[in-house]
Amino acid sequence: MADAICRVLRDGALEGEHATSLTINDSVDSPFGPIVFDYIFTQLSSFISSEKSQSRGIVLISFARSPSSTAELLNTKGTDIATSHQWLSVLDCYTDPLGWKAQLKERGAIKTPSTEASFNLNLCKDVRNLDDLFSQILVLGKGLIGEGKTRFSVAIDSVSEMLRHTSLSSVSSLINNLRSHAQVSSIFWLLHSDLHDIKTTSAFEYMSSMVANVKPLSTTANAEQNYKKGQFHASLKRRNGRVRVMVEEFSNEQSQIKFTSMNAVENAITQSLVPKVQFNMQLSDKEKSDRAKVVLPFEHQEMDKSVQIYDGRKSLTEVKHESNDEKLQKQEEIERGEIIYFRDSDDEMPDSDEDPDDDLDI
Repeated sequence: MADAICRVLRDGALEGEHATSLTINDSVDSPFGPIVFDYIFTQLSSFISSEKSQSRGIVLISFARSPSSTAELLNTKGTDIATSHQWLSVLDCYTDPLGWKAQLKERGAIKTPSTEASFNLNLCKDVRNLDDLFSQILVLGKGLIGEGKTRFSVAIDSVSEMLRHTSLSSVSSLINNLRSHAQVSSIFWLLHSDLHDIKTTSAFEYMSSMVANVKPLSTTANAEQNYKKGQFHASLKRRNGRVRVMVEEFSNEQSQIKFTSMNAVENAITQSLVPKVQFNMQLSDKEKSDRAKVVLPFEHQEMDKSVQIYDGRKSLTEVKHESNDEKLQKQEEIERGEIIYFRDSDDEMPDSDEDPDDDLDI
């Protein structure tokens, strides 16, 4: 299922549609949101670097970790950092989000930090100015793909960090502007849902074409088990309006996440949709035996004869064995009178061919 989400992000949006969007929700009960984000980010990056995606570049907006952490993540996945500048740009909102370090640097209080990564890196010095942030994202994206109809993807590692510095309406406006931009193929972000009210989480889910919820494996399980395993609930909104809901179980081993299908969980969800009634809907063996003994109306009452279905016509054998009394009776009926009808032309359809219910509004 997580792979299915990655494929949807890979395929992007059709012409005239908003960009495909994904919200990843987690909480303190199952804090695997960053690991799930990393998994989707590396999968999509692999598609982009191998030119198997609609987008030809990805812009990572880093609020929760340094660019060196991103470089380390790509190294562990076997990605060549030396060539990543061709398809990856990082907007660093982590190092100096409010520009304090820049002011200290001007005063000579601190030294200029060395570059932490060799990929495209741009430092954001005021995360409160979302108009400038939007412009920087577009500049980085167009720097990867150039002008034209080529598209790029956007990843935000924590919108919860964004909401610490600005309002919900401003962040929603930024995401909507990115989704509606003609050169943005897909966008996904991470939200720590337990830090916000239901209005905030609902707003981000409303803007998403896909929602992934990271949940604990069980409410009755101990805390240690829930910090090693969990459930991945995802809902995908299709273009026809239907919503596809999927559930997977995942395990975290040495910061490596592995997803496995949960057929048992899906069956349990299906059974829970059956309405609860006050009577038994299953048949016992005796009831099945009694049902098999019931003779249906279209079956012969005698067991020696085969089942026949009357089609309204008589066979040739029945005609030959027809009694003389019946023939005489039919002859008398014919002599009493008959109606003879001649068609005016072969094109005229007989009355019997007309639909008697043709005038009814059915």
